[in-house]
Order: sequence, then C-alpha cells, then structure tokens
Amino acid sequence: MDFTLDDTQRQLQTTMRRFVDNEVIPVASEYEHADAYPDPMVKQMAEMGLFGCILPTEYGGGGLDYVSYAIICEELSRGWMSLAGVLNSHLMMALMTCWYGTEVQKQTYVPAFATGERRGGLMLTEANAGSDAAAMQTTAIRQGDVYIVNGSKMFITNAERGNTFMLLAKTDPTRQPQHRGISAFLLDKSRPGFRVGRRIKKLGYKGLRTCEVILEDCQIPRDCLIGEEGRGFRYVLSALEVGRINIAARGVGMARAAFEDSIRYAQQREQFGQPIANFQAIQFKLADMATTIEAARLLTFQAAAKKDRGERCDLEAGMAKLFASEMCEKAASEGIQIHGGYGYTEEFAVERYYRDAKLLTVGEGTSEVQRQVIARRLLELYAI
Repeated sequence: MDFTLDDTQRQLQTTMRRFVDNEVIPVASEYEHADAYPDPMVKQMAEMGLFGCILPTEYGGGGLDYVSYAIICEELSRGWMSLAGVLNSHLMMALMTCWYGTEVQKQTYVPAFATGERRGGLMLTEANAGSDAAAMQTTAIRQGDVYIVNGSKMFITNAERGNTFMLLAKTDPTRQPQHRGISAFLLDKSRPGFRVGRRIKKLGYKGLRTCEVILEDCQIPRDCLIGEEGRGFRYVLSALEVGRINIAARGVGMARAAFEDSIRYAQQREQFGQPIANFQAIQFKLADMATTIEAARLLTFQAAAKKDRGERCDLEAGMAKLFASEMCEKAASEGIQIHGGYGYTEEFAVERYYRDAKLLTVGEGTSEVQRQVIARRLLELYAI
C-alpha cells in the first residue's frame, strides 16, 4: 500500500512540527523534571482543535482521518510524549460516545469533547484487573432510574484535570463469561461519590498526573448508559484499536527524537581526534535506529489506514503497537549509549525518552497481551 501523504496531511504535519519546535521542545524538559502540568501547551492544543481532531464535523469535530491522528501523535511525542497522552484516553471516550451513544448523548457531550470544555478519559483499569480487564470488581447496580456505582479505578489519565469520564463497570456481576456483564457509562466528575484518590508516582510520563479514582455509592442516571447493558467491553475494544494506533505513533515520535538528537550529537562529539559519527559502531546504531523507525511508522500508518476504511484492524494495530513500543525502548537506550555519560544526565533529553519509552510497552495492553491478540487473530485467519 502507498502511504504517501496527501496535501492536507502534509500541511498538518508541517503545522504540528512548527508547534512542537517552537512551543514544546524549548520547555518540555523543564515541565517534565518539575512534574508540572503543561497548561499553556494544552490550551494551545485545544485552540488548534486537537481535542476533537478525529471527531465528526457534525458534532463540532475536525473530521480528520486516523492517519492524520497518527501524524499528530507522532509529532507531539517527538517533543514530549505526555502531550499525546492528554489526547489519547480523552478521544477514546469521545469516540465511544460517537459510535454507541444515543443522538441526545452525542448532541450533549461530543461538541464539548471537541473543544476540550469537557475533557477526561477512560476508566477501565483496576488494581487487580489490568491485562485481565474483564475481572474488574467495580459494580453499577440499577435502582430505578439510576445506577449505584461502587469500586475503584487505577492509573486514570486526566483524573485531576478532567471533568467527564467513560466508566466501565459490571451491571451483572454474576454473568459468565465475565465480559458480558460489563457496561459503559458517561460519568460526570461532579457527581457525589466520585473522589480522586492518590497520585501515583511514576518513572516517566510526568506532567500528566495518573491517579486512583474511588467511587462510593456514586449515582449515575440511566440516560448516561452508553449503548446496551452488557456490551461495554465490546465497545471499549473498538476504542482500544485507536488507542494502540496512538501508542504506536508515540513510539515512532519519541524514537525519532532519540535518533535526531543522537545523530546530531554524534557529528559534534569528538573522541580520539574525530567525530564519533566516523566510528562504525556508532554508524551501525544510527542505521538500525533509522530503519526500525521507518518500519514502525509504516506499520502504524497501515493500521490507521485500515481503520479509516472501516475495516477490522485489531491485528494491524496490535502489530504496530508491539513493534513501535519495543523499537522505541531500544532506540531510547541506544540514544543514551551514543551520548555516553552525558546521556545519563538530565542535561540531555535522551534520559527522558528512556524513562518514557517503558510506558509504551505496558500501556494499552502489555507487549505480552499484544502478542496474544496477534496470535489469536492469525490463527483465525489461517484456520485449517
């Protein structure tokens, strides 16, 4: 397949690169080391329409395709990976509303999602239900016109700064298999019983706070149910395809940053009377980095293009996420190696890429889960 970008996509790429070069890269390390929320950058992202970039135009969104979304995530992550995280969970929530919500829900919520007035994310993971998400223990028991929610969620992005969330909870805790008892709800943070718990200290992915959320007799109106009871897990799997494209694109962007920093440094840093870029050991590292980055980008674009055509892309998104995340981790490590001792200091950004890269092999499904997803789909395709 030809992944040549069209004029609109190239213009978007140019715009995003300019934004990242001018507004993100000069201050990213300062914000990251202080673990400070990037309010000015997030405000600019909202003004650029990024919070609604892939939402339908009829509900105030930008109507961009998923290849364009991959471009946005790649460029943001080249500057600071946390910025792409601000968008990911938020847009997964918004897309689930567009795909499975009622017309009233769409009219009420999606325009506000698009502007960033309503901002939040997905509440899926629990302390004892990560990769095995269907084992969640949070319940939403219907009583008349409301659901009473009890439980807790872990690792919730935008928990502090967001105001609206897509909650996954069990409306039928006894149903087997477990995923058939899970439903999805739009949950306003202002509802009594919603409490943001502790901030979770992280190795990387800083600036964007990750928190626990506690729900105690939290009442959700019946009209906040998305789609049908018991189908929430199926809905969220569709959104995870987009989330995995986001993660893959983040890996490409951050690996690009590690490569570009390293190739510049290698041409400037002299040892034994010459630039270290003259040494074959360094050249081979740069060659491998550039080659795997290009391969990861093509896998990401392939998954995004298939999603644009309305085709099932769990296989392609899983492959892209797996390869790009592990490639990024390797590229970040090699970036430190090329920088030598300086790469281990906070004076150079490669140490941040190294810390941030590890998240990508864990978030949106671990590498092990991706291999399971890929293998199961392959066995379906090659069944004898």
